[in-house]
Amino acid sequence: HMFLFINGERRDAPELATVADLAAWLELPAFGSAVELNGRVVRKAEYAAIPLAEGDRLEVVRLVGGG
Repeated sequence: HMFLFINGERRDAPELATVADLAAWLELPAFGSAVELNGRVVRKAEYAAIPLAEGDRLEVVRLVGGG
């Protein structure tokens, strides 16, 4: 296990190697979500290439549509 700060809350997580693993663990939708890692917005195309480390700070946003 590892710990991450997600939206300001310390969370225990399984060992997550990359932002792509995080997105799968959080079940983020392919469209309508965004991830910021340690103050930098991560493009979806980079998710699999960006490693995670113990104590990383993430902001995860899910866009909600409405009408």
